[in-house]
Order: sequence, then C-alpha cells, then structure tokens
Amino acid sequence: MAKQVIHTDAAPKAIGTYSQAVRCGETVYLSGQIGLDPATMEMAAGIEPQIRRVLENLKAVAAASGGSLDDIVRLTVYLTDLRNFARLNEIMATFFTAPYPARAAVGVASLPRDALVEIDAIMNLG
Repeated sequence: MAKQVIHTDAAPKAIGTYSQAVRCGETVYLSGQIGLDPATMEMAAGIEPQIRRVLENLKAVAAASGGSLDDIVRLTVYLTDLRNFARLNEIMATFFTAPYPARAAVGVASLPRDALVEIDAIMNLG
C-alpha cells in the first residue's frame, strides 16, 4: 500500500522532519499539532487558546486528508500541566460529538516551542 503525504497551508508548516499527515489506505496518521497559528507561525497565548488552535489545526489537516474530526478514531494528548485536563475536556466537547474517539492524555515535562499542549490523531476514512 503506497503512502500519501498530506499537506495544507491551513495548518502550520512542519517545523521538523515530518509530514502534517500520512495516509496509508483508509488510515490517516496526523502528526502532533501545537498551538501555532498557520498564518503567522506564532504560538497562541495561554492554555485555552492553545487547545482551540491545536484542534483547529487538526481539523484543517483532517479536511486536507479527505475527512473531518468525526473520522478521528484515536487521539493522544500531551499536556505540560495535567491540571488543565478538565479544561481540555470542556473545549474538546465543542469540537467532537459522541461517539468520541479513543484517547490517552500524558503529562510531559516540555513540548516544542514551549507549547502547553500537543495532540496527534489517527483517522479512519473507511
């Protein structure tokens, strides 16, 4: 099965040696997104704006892949402060509807560009 690299200008350009997403068959692997504004490449200020920007970035990559947030089956959330977990849930509820994707949340010491949150995803288009 050939892999297809996904790119959209509606999400931040890669800041390293990775693709925004890779599609292999009906499965799309979305790279971790942080709270960078795709137009300016500046980080959103604060946890709530960063969570929203991350989810908007994932939404843009999902759309460029031929899907939507509704097609995401798995998320991994990385938080530099797990005390933000409840706020994450509240904001995610405005982007996702039941049935929700499977998810893990991991506390980490730091993230690229001093981000407070990063989320990656797996999407199924079948």
